[in-house]
Amino acid sequence: MTTASDGRFWSRNAKKYAKGIISDPAGYERTLEQTRRLMKPNHRVLELGCGTGTTALRLAGDARTYDATDISPEMIAIAEDKHMSTPIAGLTFRTATVDALPLDDGQADMILGFNYLHLVRDLPGTLEHIHAILAPHGLFISKTPCLGNMNSLIGLVLLPMMRAMGKAPHAGVFSAAELAQLMEATGFNILAMENHASRGDDHRPYIVACKQ
Repeated sequence: MTTASDGRFWSRNAKKYAKGIISDPAGYERTLEQTRRLMKPNHRVLELGCGTGTTALRLAGDARTYDATDISPEMIAIAEDKHMSTPIAGLTFRTATVDALPLDDGQADMILGFNYLHLVRDLPGTLEHIHAILAPHGLFISKTPCLGNMNSLIGLVLLPMMRAMGKAPHAGVFSAAELAQLMEATGFNILAMENHASRGDDHRPYIVACKQ
């Protein structure tokens, strides 16, 4: 499978995804609240892997501009339909991957990647792109499943089997500690690593990293 096939997978499943419910509403609300506290009215925000736009529509009103991107055209189409019924100044949706964005230093003050980093095929390269397009001292905020902290059968057996059947996209396996090390090696200073799960530990750390 390739990045293009990943995009096709998400486009095939976009309508089903849009009908899904948030598994941990309390944890999700805490993530939004913490992110909103860090967002300033003059911020230029870039969201990677925005899906059908649920988070973008909740946060965009707190920033100067909010550029929400996703690999799937069908996901973006659903997000744009939502936006038409709830217009927000400064919010735009578009189909894009981070590696296709121009490496213009300082084009974003804040970059968000929720349930995103485990889905990219080149994690070190993705982090380098994110670092490159952030403004000096800009923030990268992520919250993504760290499959390396979960049952090893998930990453070693279940996911490969589901991918072979076309029922799952690519998913990288790494621990929270490994992700933090990669971020620091890229040039990020980790300011916070929190667990926002309302029940137990769902192994999706909320990480706030600053471009050094």
